[in-house]
Amino acid sequence: MQMTGAEILIQCLLEQDVDTIFGYPGGTILNVYDALYGHADKIHHILTAHEQGASHAADGYARSTGKVGVCFATSGPGCTNLVTGIATASYDSSPVVFITVNVAENLMGKDTFQEVDITGITMPITKCNYLVRDVTQLADIVREAFAIARSGRPGPVLIDIVKNVTAETADYQYLPREQHAFHGRLANLIKRASQDFKAPEPDLEDIDKLAAMIAQSKKPLLLCGGGVVRSRAHQEFLQLAQRMDAPVAITVMGAGGFRGRNPLTTGMIGMHGSQASNMAVDGCDLLVAVGCRFSDRVALDPNSFARQAKIVQIDIDRSEINKNVRTDHHIVGDAKQVLQMLLQRVEQADHTAWKEYVFSFKTETEYTLAGETLTPKQISDAIARLAPMNTIVATDVGQHQMWAVQHFHFDFPGQLITSGGFGTMGFGLGAAIGAQVGNPESPVLHITGDGCFRMNCHELATEQYYNLPIITIVFNNATLGMVRQWQTLIYGKRYSQTTLDRSPDFVKLAEAYGLKGRKVTNAVELEAALKEALNRKCGYVIDCAIDTDEMVRPMVGGGNHITNFIVD
Repeated sequence: MQMTGAEILIQCLLEQDVDTIFGYPGGTILNVYDALYGHADKIHHILTAHEQGASHAADGYARSTGKVGVCFATSGPGCTNLVTGIATASYDSSPVVFITVNVAENLMGKDTFQEVDITGITMPITKCNYLVRDVTQLADIVREAFAIARSGRPGPVLIDIVKNVTAETADYQYLPREQHAFHGRLANLIKRASQDFKAPEPDLEDIDKLAAMIAQSKKPLLLCGGGVVRSRAHQEFLQLAQRMDAPVAITVMGAGGFRGRNPLTTGMIGMHGSQASNMAVDGCDLLVAVGCRFSDRVALDPNSFARQAKIVQIDIDRSEINKNVRTDHHIVGDAKQVLQMLLQRVEQADHTAWKEYVFSFKTETEYTLAGETLTPKQISDAIARLAPMNTIVATDVGQHQMWAVQHFHFDFPGQLITSGGFGTMGFGLGAAIGAQVGNPESPVLHITGDGCFRMNCHELATEQYYNLPIITIVFNNATLGMVRQWQTLIYGKRYSQTTLDRSPDFVKLAEAYGLKGRKVTNAVELEAALKEALNRKCGYVIDCAIDTDEMVRPMVGGGNHITNFIVD
């Protein structure tokens, strides 16, 4: 059947079972939006306030649902506004297909209005990207892009289409997704993509060797990373932890991969890790890290990290092996598959004495409750006590992010949506929108700071228009809290350009967007506001006053040994 490139694109999205797109239209992509107009009954489009908000929303949708997110943008500044969102998805292995439309081919290379080389710009931060110049190739490129985004270690893919291709016609044949791997040229493309991006098959000898190392260990420690969450390997990881009778430390991206309330949990590890986690990694004789890349926030000093232990790394991406920390053994493969194979070879152990040592240290920071402002733990405890078990939490980046990971105790994969690798301020509200659209029956909380919220508060308009009952909780300390903390501890209290003693009034801002807002200064007011927000089931902003000099505790300085706490 003859169709325009724009119509072919929409049909290919339907092949992939896409039911939601986040985006923002513009001149070059209008043919695509015109084709989308006739499919509003099958594909729901969310118009955000800004392209970056759309990119984060598609990312939040992908992380919370396990599906591939989809984002549209036009040429020039439209697509460059996606770059931060693409990089965020890339660092955290989130499968999103970004689709942009460039100027017509006869205008390319001439500094045409809103022309930009978006494939060149995004090459380092995508798994793969395409510039489509031939309408006859469009369908197979879209199909291949989705296969790559979801295969192996997931990640973002970008398709840039020249405008004339969206208007030109070609034959199109509907092809269900399950038939893509058997369809002529497309089968070869997907086979090639699978070879490049699929999860490697774990080596049985490597599995056997790790099982022997576990059997010999007297002081084992498990490290739960983002790979456990991405592969939904939480059940297998739990069984392994119980079988090994080993304490479990959790990275930021690993939150939800192992229940925060499990008695084996030592808490977060690394720069702001708990005493128990950091002391455990320093004292263990075997460290088994699953889906963890040992970033500089975890292995602050790679040379002394887990210095008494045999280090084992399990990761889907071979390039992550030995990149940051030298391992004694490693297994390349999907976390879920590796753990299933390993569980067949690991016997029940008892490490009571080792656990008693580890849990003699604190797993959480204790806060005094005296004072006129809320403490971070009071806020997190109120949320954990009042929010339903299926609540999804999207955060921005900074002190509030660390407090959420330290104190909220995430229970399932996809419950925490945060920018762990790229550290994107302004990520949270867009991601919350995507999570709420993808999970309409789940309460969604957006946890942010007053600095981050200023960067993305315009997406309150999206929240209001689509009647999304997102609850935004602002940790308001009138400063760029994490930066101020560094200035206090490292820069002699020289607070250069971090004080935020200025507008807006977040309650009035919420009301300006047609939402409910409330300012709280103590635990009683906070609890009342949270109950009201949960019961109203509409967009709500709670402005929580906390002390300007409140710190994330503990803290280890960058590059230092993991037990060298600056503040405890």
